Amino acid sequence: MHAPTTDPLQRERGHLAASRAALKAMREDVESLDLRDVTGTWVSAAVLQNQIELRIAALADLAHTPLFFGRLDYLHAISEELAEGGTGERFYIGRRHVHDADGDPMVIDWRAPVSQPFYRASRTDPMDVDRRRRFGYTGGELTAYEDENLTDPAETETASALLAAEIEKPRVGPMRDIVATIQPEQDEIVRADISGTVCVQGAPGTGKTAVGLHRVAYLLYAHRDRLARTGTLVIGPNRSFLHYIEQVLPALGELDVAQATVQELVNHVEVRGTDSAEAATIKGDPRMAEVLRRAVRAGISLPTEPCVVVRGSRRWRVPAYELVEIIEELKSREIRYGAAGEALPQRIAHAVLLKMEQGGEAPDDRVQDAVARNAAVKAVVKQCWPPVDPARLVHRLLTDAAFLAECADGVLDAEEQAAIRWPKPGRSLKVAPWTPADAVLVDEAADLVQRTPSLGHVVLDEAQDLSPMQYRAVGRRCSTGSATILGDLAQGTTPWATGSWPEALHHLGKPAAHVEELTTGFRVPEKVIAYASRLLPAIAPGLAPATSIRDTPGSLAIERVDGATGGPGEAVIEAVIAACRRALAREGSTGLIAADARIPLLAEALTEAGLPFLDPGTETSTEARLTLVPASLAKGLEYDYVVLDEPAAVVAGEPDERTGLRRLYVALTRAVSGLTMVHAEPLPDQLRA
Repeated sequence: MHAPTTDPLQRERGHLAASRAALKAMREDVESLDLRDVTGTWVSAAVLQNQIELRIAALADLAHTPLFFGRLDYLHAISEELAEGGTGERFYIGRRHVHDADGDPMVIDWRAPVSQPFYRASRTDPMDVDRRRRFGYTGGELTAYEDENLTDPAETETASALLAAEIEKPRVGPMRDIVATIQPEQDEIVRADISGTVCVQGAPGTGKTAVGLHRVAYLLYAHRDRLARTGTLVIGPNRSFLHYIEQVLPALGELDVAQATVQELVNHVEVRGTDSAEAATIKGDPRMAEVLRRAVRAGISLPTEPCVVVRGSRRWRVPAYELVEIIEELKSREIRYGAAGEALPQRIAHAVLLKMEQGGEAPDDRVQDAVARNAAVKAVVKQCWPPVDPARLVHRLLTDAAFLAECADGVLDAEEQAAIRWPKPGRSLKVAPWTPADAVLVDEAADLVQRTPSLGHVVLDEAQDLSPMQYRAVGRRCSTGSATILGDLAQGTTPWATGSWPEALHHLGKPAAHVEELTTGFRVPEKVIAYASRLLPAIAPGLAPATSIRDTPGSLAIERVDGATGGPGEAVIEAVIAACRRALAREGSTGLIAADARIPLLAEALTEAGLPFLDPGTETSTEARLTLVPASLAKGLEYDYVVLDEPAAVVAGEPDERTGLRRLYVALTRAVSGLTMVHAEPLPDQLRA
């Protein structure tokens, strides 16, 4: 027998090896399950097999992902229930639960209650923790550890070197989880109760996107059965962004969370057109909800003739005034148009049954259903409460000036009505020039006809760019559930960007939501965020500038290019290529961000220079570490090093200066380790000092 090692690092490596072996055994146990003759039907067997496959995938041991990243040594024993079956006072904190052959925990899930002190314990409130240990890894191998003795008065508080190293790890590929570096203020948001909606106003680099994703993982852990029934959804601004974040939840063991853009949520029609900024803003205005409500109900008419139902040798007559009362009552209830249309024949049939009972008959429910299907009743319903097709209704609204004027009377003025009408209407729905804003209107109309199913929890990222009508579309997906809203008012770059979170939450249907503000940055270096924050008085006067815990020397470089032999334009390109080469000489990812109009020019220059590059959202490739990023797609992305081409062009690429400065603010705050800004044109006034 070998004597137990006294080297703490070796003991921790031994626990890691044993934990990986236990995880492998857990996976093998699931893989060896024999499902034959367990279920009664093939449907049940298929469902069970799918659950088994998901469980196997969740138990995957990712070689370069640490199985545990911390350890808690408690002063006193923890209850068995709280410790997920453990009775000791030392717990390893990791991405998932791992137990040995006897069922005793070897790694505790970071979402378990016993793990919470790892993120929140401090010297002022140690939460019964004597020592907190952090682990450092290199290429999946445990190489270091760091202790905090929270109850030792002689020990002074110092910044965690391992925590800083984890935050500053080079970023190559998709977004990583932050489970090992969650800060106390972030943890409070992550573990907030599922019953309430939380809105997070977060400056660049404060981790709001990661917080939202970890909140999903936590809620699925704490309320798995509930959310398994009702579902969860992550909504991002575009597919590039969703590709960037899509590996975070699987790394935490959550494989069954849907992701979509707002446009994909409202995919009722094929979008083939674009709106002017004016038209899109009006179509996104909350007043359009009233216009659509009127349009949906515009076809309702009151009968002038009675409804006569023939059954056998008898005729039963419902006079017109009774039909009017029934229809008026349904209109006053403001229930969904489709639901009211389904209720109307039953109401008329009930009126007939009352007359049958007065006539001495004893009809039952089957008779009422039969009467509701009677041709005379159907004719009244079709005439007075005609069916509504949402797409056809919006098509008519945008092509029929008289119908739009009728529905928008007192809501939109004549100029606004003219602005949203299609200049060249398509002849049919299939070839209609639908725009993204039109699709949202169709979704609103569809909900007025039939209620949109609600999910249990929705995470909405980059929410500041949504229009009121888009907020309503998202709100319908969580009308009976909760939501986590993430955004930064300073990064709103659409003409209809929200001006305040209370206003946005009102349109979302969650006016009582709690608003949290994150201002401490962990991603963007202090010099970079301070430089970018010079723009805040012009783009978001009410927001406090963010601070950063990272003071990285040499993180900001501003290169002014004067005219060379080929002129300033060619000289800027040459300087940009040189800056990219310097960035690529370092470890990590590089993002070259430029105005959308300059992307083809830069793509050609990179190709000629022999520098392979990727498009946003394809960073999983190992062939290149340089991504060419249009400024319009930079939001939410991050790179170790950013080269920003010609800031003046970024500002000029937007319809107005304020929006352009906000776009520039986004571009300036994408860097984790260093930002190089190359320009020949004068910088905005706020950045010249």
